[in-house]
Amino acid sequence: MKTLLSTVSAVGLALAVFSGGSFSAQAAGTLVVGTDVDAGTLDPRLARDSTAYRVADLVYAGLVHITPKLEPVPDLAESWETPDPQTFIFKLRPGLKFSDGSPLTADDVVFTYSTLLNPDFSSPIRALFTPVKAVTAVDAQTVKFELAAPYAPLLTYLDVGIISKKAAESGQDISTKPVGAGPMKLASWNRGSDITLEANPDYWRGAPSIDKVTLKVIGDNSARAQAFEAGDLDVIQSPLSPQDITRLAGDDRFGNVKMAGLGVTYLNFNAKDPLLADPKMRQALSMLVDQQTIVNDIYQGVDQVASSLILPSSWAYSADIKQPTFNVEGAVKLLNELGWKDTNSDGILDKDGKPLTITLATHSEDPNRVQALEFMQAVFQQAGVEAKAQISDWPSFSTNYVQQGKHQIALLGWLNIVDPDRLMYAQFTTGGPTNWGGYSNAEVDTLLNEGRSTLDQAKRTEVYQKAATILASDLPYFVISDQGYQMFYQKDLPTEVQATPRGYLRGLIGLND
Repeated sequence: MKTLLSTVSAVGLALAVFSGGSFSAQAAGTLVVGTDVDAGTLDPRLARDSTAYRVADLVYAGLVHITPKLEPVPDLAESWETPDPQTFIFKLRPGLKFSDGSPLTADDVVFTYSTLLNPDFSSPIRALFTPVKAVTAVDAQTVKFELAAPYAPLLTYLDVGIISKKAAESGQDISTKPVGAGPMKLASWNRGSDITLEANPDYWRGAPSIDKVTLKVIGDNSARAQAFEAGDLDVIQSPLSPQDITRLAGDDRFGNVKMAGLGVTYLNFNAKDPLLADPKMRQALSMLVDQQTIVNDIYQGVDQVASSLILPSSWAYSADIKQPTFNVEGAVKLLNELGWKDTNSDGILDKDGKPLTITLATHSEDPNRVQALEFMQAVFQQAGVEAKAQISDWPSFSTNYVQQGKHQIALLGWLNIVDPDRLMYAQFTTGGPTNWGGYSNAEVDTLLNEGRSTLDQAKRTEVYQKAATILASDLPYFVISDQGYQMFYQKDLPTEVQATPRGYLRGLIGLND
């Protein structure tokens, strides 16, 4: 759930900067891509990490495909119509097949979305589809979505991979043995090491020009960059360490793509923790985060300093929405007002005889996040906050810690922010499935529900700006940076390179949009 790079401010420039432009090389073969974490699952309904998303985009196909310019275009659905704002009717392409040769019909679409919408299935993306009242098969090639209310971002979310009802109901473990209708299919998966995919001749556009894609898991950013330099990897992409980016960008052996990303790096405050329940406490601690140093020195300007939850590339962005900025003196003053004072002159603020102690946590795979966390720890200490650092591997940190609401302040990121709804609804509505900090504000609930049910973009802009203004004060999240995206590739790749700010890989296997 990580990414980096760029000062390009418009996602509309999705194909922004190519070092040397696009190109084509000699022959199809195997593409080896370095990745930072292993996939947790290959079931697209349950994916939670960047590798799972990227593999799912190759193994599966959705009703629509999202282009690098973030436009939904036909994929399994050859067309659709909206007879009214609460009805979408999709016509599937004739003769669709899964990678096992079995037919893909409207029943598979209904099964995919029915299971995804079932609360007992616990899909992390269920909140993206809660306005969907019913999904039904009109006939074998026609699917109807009925909505409880108009839903502006729906098409943007319908790239979810369609799974085989027959395979799933037969007891096959879709999470490890996926059956999809995408351009590739699973050949092998060695946990913690590599995932190998091979071309799917039954994909409706025909088999891709690349025969095989192997994703090699190399957790350490610098080790991954070194493997790329040695020629062991054909492609690496964000997250990358700034020092490696600078070196690789100066090497004319490699091509380089950089663009504005679709992610943020942020601090997740646990509002259920008694110490952090008061927004003023979250404000004070946010004022101890030196964004300029983290972004410009640790990340070396790869990202850009964030001011709110709305990406600068979004149609909803407003420079007038501002979260607190770095101000140690102001932070200490606010902490004093909250009753935290250094009564025993030991350099640590205390209250009712207890020192002000806080735990900062992140994951070990990203050395820049570790460095940023340790830097924040030092600043907190200097301001009189006894800060402890907790660093663990990604699965332990994400699944067993943050997602269980056991954290106090966690440093992590969100990707795939194709709409403001994607970063706000599930995260900040009361009881939202990814509201791991337990934040609750009735006014925010109302605004975020209005934002997804309003079809007029000008009205949506107004609503999301109101919500972001409240959130910049309440601070369930403090957004450190708006991420950029960078990819490096060997110049002898056998396909023309097309990149996407999501970091997906279809544009590397000869399936450019």
